[in-house]
Amino acid sequence: MNSKAIFIVGAGAIGKALAAFLKSEGKEVVLLRGHLDDHSAYTEQIEVVLKNSEVIKAEVPISTISNYSELNGLVVLTNKSYGNAAIAQRLKAKINATPIIILQNGLNVEKPFIEHKFPQIYRCVLFATSQLLSENKLQFMPVSDSSVGIISGTNEGLLSIVNEINTQHFKFKTEPNIYAKIWSKTIVNCVFNSVCPLLEIDNGIFYRNSEALSIAKTVINECIAVAATQGILLSSEEVINSLLLISQHSDGQLISTYQDIINKRKTEIDTLNVAIATIADNLQEKRLAKETSLLGELIQIKSQIALSSLSS
Repeated sequence: MNSKAIFIVGAGAIGKALAAFLKSEGKEVVLLRGHLDDHSAYTEQIEVVLKNSEVIKAEVPISTISNYSELNGLVVLTNKSYGNAAIAQRLKAKINATPIIILQNGLNVEKPFIEHKFPQIYRCVLFATSQLLSENKLQFMPVSDSSVGIISGTNEGLLSIVNEINTQHFKFKTEPNIYAKIWSKTIVNCVFNSVCPLLEIDNGIFYRNSEALSIAKTVINECIAVAATQGILLSSEEVINSLLLISQHSDGQLISTYQDIINKRKTEIDTLNVAIATIADNLQEKRLAKETSLLGELIQIKSQIALSSLSS
């Protein structure tokens, strides 16, 4: 089966939202289930609720990677990052010159695609939250335009991709310094994806509660110190302001890790707190990420408890 389309790998809250927005604007879109294979294609009516209560509806075709001999057009990855190694293995024979864009947060999520020598790799730093309300209905809250930069590729390719995936409700922009942006957003996500699930609270906690914000500042300062050891220099004030902006714009929304724990799914904490703590450990500077590491370890325990309940 061959087609010229936008293939979105990962049928979670972000993938479904993007697919619905693109489809509603007349783009050819196929949503590919990242963790399934050899399943028949079908169509799903997806509803996206915006903050102003407007609802975007679209009929989106859903399939699996094995149903395609090659993927011509554009491949967008919105799957969970811990599945990237397996996804890269399955995609490498089907990509050819097709560009991929990774819509995931965290450190080094692009590594499997670099190792498999994918010809064009672009990385997106997400500034939007999405939460499933039911299987086919979700709530989407943008914070600002999501940044897209080059891992391997060209400026022409980057501009083309951003133009292709940009929509009225889910906006994207080019970013020349993507690695600094990746680190900055990863640090913010280290806060949201550890503190919110542990407190069992929504994203708005940091602009509503000074004690929670104080913990956030501790984590941010630790992570900025680790980033500096990697040649990434960030402003504490700018990262805190980004955290507060996201907190306010996604007030009432649950962060993805908290959603994963509630739904007894594996989390992506390994590319967030754990990844930063590992860098500090490798430098023999554990003190640099002491609180960040502790919060990550607590999330791992909380996740393991939730997962273990599936078999009990």
